[in-house]
Amino acid sequence: MSIILDHVSHIYEADTSMAFPALTDINLVIPDGQFIGLIGHTGSGKSTLVQHLNGLLKPTTGNIYYNGADINDADYNKKELRSKVGLVFQYPEHQLFEIDVFKDVCFGPKNLGLDRKEVELRAYDALKQVGIEDEYFYQSPFDLSGGQKRRVAIAGVLAMKPEVLILDEPTAGLDPRGRDEILDQIAKLREETGMTVILVSHSMEDVAKYVDRIIVMNKSRVMFDDEPKKVFRHYKELEEVGLAAPQITYIMQTLKAKGLAVDTDITGVEEARDAILKAIRG
Repeated sequence: MSIILDHVSHIYEADTSMAFPALTDINLVIPDGQFIGLIGHTGSGKSTLVQHLNGLLKPTTGNIYYNGADINDADYNKKELRSKVGLVFQYPEHQLFEIDVFKDVCFGPKNLGLDRKEVELRAYDALKQVGIEDEYFYQSPFDLSGGQKRRVAIAGVLAMKPEVLILDEPTAGLDPRGRDEILDQIAKLREETGMTVILVSHSMEDVAKYVDRIIVMNKSRVMFDDEPKKVFRHYKELEEVGLAAPQITYIMQTLKAKGLAVDTDITGVEEARDAILKAIRG
């Protein structure tokens, strides 16, 4: 049970003078239940990659398998795939359109052909999962704050009960508090449900805090694919492609260079504090 990308390439405007390779020979296995950070500068191929995972885009070459079946076979049910692999686009609140929050979240499961009771139960559960209180259910989504709108949009995807949740820059444009609230809620959901989460982000701090694995894209290719601490050991290479490691990485590297016996793989603030205190006392 997984998503497999087998030699996937995608060329925009193929066979024209405007041809542009967005993905080049991508080979990935995404197992069930993993929390993955997908990182890369603008134009590296991140968004193109995730739009292949639920069939919004089709590879120019290569194959994509979901639970063993090729999602681009002629008889594959793409509608069912998109209920299982949910994609939340950047600024998803722009897609809100119903007269109230509850109706908006009901839209997805209703289109699955479920009965009214099941649709409403799913919408209620999804809104609770993202921390929206009952008092907001029958308000216009356009009257909510930016962070609340983002949560409602995510709830609309969760109401489909996806096995894989893909979030393309879910905190773009939010203040630090709103960003932390959204990501904490997603981490909690993943822990409670066991769903696979793919977080597309520019922020190394965010992925360092939450994910099990980081995939770094650069110029349409996978540059690194490993657990966070191993990826951040390549902080100089990341800088060369317009990225950076978390600030804690640089702090620990500096302290190590000055002779303090600290672990330079540490990326968390609390862990760094403990390590620094231990090294000083030692």
